[in-house]
Amino acid sequence: MSDVRPMLEQCINAIRFLSVDAVQHARSGHPGLPMGAAAMAFVLWARHLKFNPANPQWEDRDRFILSAGHGSMLLYSLLHLTGYDVTLEDIRNFRKWDSKTPGHPEHGKTPGVEVTTGPLGQGLANAVGMAIAEAYLAARFNRPGCPVVDHRTFVLASDGDLMEGVAAEACSLAGHLGLGKLIVLYDRNGISLAGSTGLSFTEDVTSRFMSYGWHVVEVDDGNDLQALDQAMTEAREETGRPSLIAVKTVLGYGSPAKGNSFHAHGSPLGADEVRATKENLGWPVSPDFLVSDEVLAFMHRAVDRGKAMEARWRETLEGYAREYPGPAGDFARMMRGELPENWREAVPRYQGSTAAVATRKVSEEVMQNLAPILPELIGGSADLNPSCFTWLKGYGDFEAPGSMPPDFQGAVGSRWDYGGRNIHYGVREHAMGAVSVGMALHGGILPYTGTFFVFSDYMRPPMRLAALMGVPVIFVFTHDGIGVGEDGPTHQPVEQLMNLRCVPNLTVIRPGDAPEAAEAWKAAVGNRKGPTALVFTRQNLPAIDRTGDSPAEGLHRGGYILWESGPADPEVILIGTGSELHLALEAGRKLSEEGIAVRVVSLPSWELFDLQDRSYRESVLPPSVKARVAVEAGIRLGWEHYVGLEGAVVGLDDFGASAPQEVLYEKFGITVGHVVASARNVLGKK
Repeated sequence: MSDVRPMLEQCINAIRFLSVDAVQHARSGHPGLPMGAAAMAFVLWARHLKFNPANPQWEDRDRFILSAGHGSMLLYSLLHLTGYDVTLEDIRNFRKWDSKTPGHPEHGKTPGVEVTTGPLGQGLANAVGMAIAEAYLAARFNRPGCPVVDHRTFVLASDGDLMEGVAAEACSLAGHLGLGKLIVLYDRNGISLAGSTGLSFTEDVTSRFMSYGWHVVEVDDGNDLQALDQAMTEAREETGRPSLIAVKTVLGYGSPAKGNSFHAHGSPLGADEVRATKENLGWPVSPDFLVSDEVLAFMHRAVDRGKAMEARWRETLEGYAREYPGPAGDFARMMRGELPENWREAVPRYQGSTAAVATRKVSEEVMQNLAPILPELIGGSADLNPSCFTWLKGYGDFEAPGSMPPDFQGAVGSRWDYGGRNIHYGVREHAMGAVSVGMALHGGILPYTGTFFVFSDYMRPPMRLAALMGVPVIFVFTHDGIGVGEDGPTHQPVEQLMNLRCVPNLTVIRPGDAPEAAEAWKAAVGNRKGPTALVFTRQNLPAIDRTGDSPAEGLHRGGYILWESGPADPEVILIGTGSELHLALEAGRKLSEEGIAVRVVSLPSWELFDLQDRSYRESVLPPSVKARVAVEAGIRLGWEHYVGLEGAVVGLDDFGASAPQEVLYEKFGITVGHVVASARNVLGKK
């Protein structure tokens, strides 16, 4: 490497000063990380990362995640220099409206950006999910001599990433699972936005990761190219454990006045300091955004190298398809994100069912029916399989091969290796959400999660990011309201439904009976444009008579007319969801007996309903009918969207209580009688 050292230094400084100039030009950004981490990023991209700039979606590429997303210019500089479709003009437009180079990396916005990052810790947890996806697909599809899935996941993480709790959760799980193709470059500069990490972060990080079961390598000088190369080689050779390469770097390296201080973290260096830094590192002061032809030619070698690597892989894939046509077809379909044509036929309809049943149990049965036809369906719960029933029976546990302890309990099936489809997340809801997002981003996987609905609060950051990225993840929540009963207010979700309904592009579905629960799963699996939250009950719900014109398929439109008292236009509309739908229906029948024209509407998904055209929405909720009552065992705030200011909401503005469910519904006034009284009131009839 010493023979070409001057050229390597020019490439590294090109990365640094593209970043510095872009931040200065935008008058905002984070120059410090790109300046300090440029050398390690260069060594990774030049010598160890498998990628093809001409095809950013190559299925067997290595995944690179900049978990420290505030250092986005580091990634944009690398993408531009190695030949991705990121031009110098895109670099100049850093942080401008509708540019390819937003302030933090955004999946789908920039070629080569695998994950939307910025909220610290999330990218690292996503990477664990990507490594799980690679391990599962490799176990399922690889054959001797045909490794069609054989790549690594690399992460560049900061001190701040490793302070976040989600990183601890995810990395603990990664160590347990022995994900040997996960490699984390830890940018150990000791500086955060507010000052030295010594203010709050003095733990022995490397010892922590060793205790997780990780392989750890330390590099004392972040500009020592040979040491960096050796550390990455060692990490690649370690196959039984994930690797942490802890690299001591200098934030804002080269800046005489701001280097190694928090002043270089999140603000431009300033014109004078940019000049001083360039002079200090022997870089031309002008022009800005300088990339020499020699540097560009050297870095663009990645294009031919990447094309050659992908071509070799495609030869392997062609041979694989000839010898194993069935698995090859499944692999191609799954990586395209397509579903088999007949998958909906596997879902039972429950039409005519008369038995009372909890929708969590319906969900369990649907999952067992989907499992054989959807090998991409993989997931688990945060230590709650016996309660949430979010498991795939007979499909084994996703665990490190050969790691089964002699006294293990709770395995789902006899298989215990990376081909198992049940992931045991432990009590790690935050990591479960973020890991699942990473699995979906990898491709080839349709991940699901499972936990109690109240703990969706622990999962909000990854759910928000899944919605922002448009990633299809199925978040299953059970124990959906005060029907949880004696466990009390800590476990009774009250505000969570409205919380999730506020997230753009997150589809929330709360089915009211068995047929709707089955249709809810169909809607979730079929949603390829974003995540879906399925909200199910613990308690049994009575079967709804659907012999009239009210099939549960109406769920796919978000809301539909469940029942009407007669052909006359309704005087009052009752709206119900989930476990309260039958209350609305019973109340409607009582009001009908009083001679009142009633319509009962099932509204399991606000998001799906609001996507319908205006004529359909108004056919269900005619604007002329102002007398409306909604019933839902959650907070009332938000229902004005459908009942208007003249309507009423039967709900609660409390956290619940510890008591049997029937007592709670009575005490909080969520009963048929209260719905009837509210309807009379909005009609002006006492």
